[in-house]
Amino acid sequence: MPKDTRIFHRAPSASLPVAVRGEGAYLYDADGRQYLDASGGAAISIIGHGHPAVIAAIREQAGALAFAHTSFFTSAPSEALAVSLIEGAPPGLSHVYFLSGGSEATEAALKLARQYHVAAGEPERTVFIHRRQSYHGNTIGALSVSGNPKRRAPYEPILPPAVSIAPCYAYRHQRAGESVDAYAERSAAELEAEIVRAGPGRVAAFIAEPVVGATLGAVAAVPGYFERIQATCRRHGVLLIADEVMCGMGRTGTRYASTGFGIEPDLVTVAKGLAGGYQPLGALIVHRRVYEQVTAERGAFVHGHTYSGHPTACAAGLAVQRVLKEERLVERVPALGAQVVAALTDAIGAHPHVGDIRGRGLLLGIELVESRDTRRPFPAARGVAQAIKKAGMEEGLICYPGSGTADGVDGDHILLAPPYTWTDREVGELADKLGRTLRRVLGG
Repeated sequence: MPKDTRIFHRAPSASLPVAVRGEGAYLYDADGRQYLDASGGAAISIIGHGHPAVIAAIREQAGALAFAHTSFFTSAPSEALAVSLIEGAPPGLSHVYFLSGGSEATEAALKLARQYHVAAGEPERTVFIHRRQSYHGNTIGALSVSGNPKRRAPYEPILPPAVSIAPCYAYRHQRAGESVDAYAERSAAELEAEIVRAGPGRVAAFIAEPVVGATLGAVAAVPGYFERIQATCRRHGVLLIADEVMCGMGRTGTRYASTGFGIEPDLVTVAKGLAGGYQPLGALIVHRRVYEQVTAERGAFVHGHTYSGHPTACAAGLAVQRVLKEERLVERVPALGAQVVAALTDAIGAHPHVGDIRGRGLLLGIELVESRDTRRPFPAARGVAQAIKKAGMEEGLICYPGSGTADGVDGDHILLAPPYTWTDREVGELADKLGRTLRRVLGG
């Protein structure tokens, strides 16, 4: 990193390598070091780096029309991408609102949920419910419905109030001897209780990640949980918002993670894998009844961003989605994910500080514990996750660290989200380098 940098970096005291090139599964820095990108940045690079079809699409679109404001024009790539996103979406989803990322998508979802209820003659619905140890974005509205204590802490006094319930997190919260079905029932019942506590007709929406990504480390809800959640929302007239920013676009083995959990959300947020990192792009996908109610009452969604529907970004997203379809990459995800889990289990499954290897498809997490027997987490002061990130980079491995896993303060995990294009070679390299990384930091 240049010593005289004028960038306000995320961690100004850190010394970062300068990335100069990406190729397939790897990133390269200015010193020529190669890094296996096992986290896809933050679950973004679903088709790897430097795919020629996507690069060509960006060049072609930028050469023809880089930008046109959506209050004056629509564009061919945005129209085509919207059609593509609705194909195969959960039933009822009918329209797409384009944005520039996941936080914007969450912000739009909250505002649209509110406008829907106002249009439906229920302006008293102002309460949003989320889950603890979740993350839905960094803008003020999105952060207000995120259960990440560290990200929230500096801004608590200015965050709009919201209600939280526990995550569906079996490794920590399922009781000894409790069946999966009983745990699903108990966990989902918290939503019912909070809706009743808020009062009749007060709750606007419930937002959740089908598979919790960076904050918990690839925690998938147990079978039966989301079916119960959806039934509760329907019974009380509460909109269900599925945050698929990290777990969508094939990451869990189905194009939409909601499909894999048997639910039909009212609103779905996507980003990250939507354009695979080639351009900043997000989207809010809207159920027909929400779209029709809002447009019938006011004629429009009272919202907007300058770069919504950016033609070049949409061209990149469309190209990425075509690559997924033409190369049948989403179909590879379940088997490839199982292969990665098997390799990790062989390499580090018996490590004394590996508590849980989990996830769905190619959104995978490894929870690290001080004691396997008691599942006691490492204290936050140990800084285990960040130490593993640093050691991994030294080994030529990029993995995404997370802390506060156990209770919002203590505990650590590693998030892995490789591209859907990996081969046996990259799987073996991950297992080898991660094994060395853990031994460097934690011994064993």
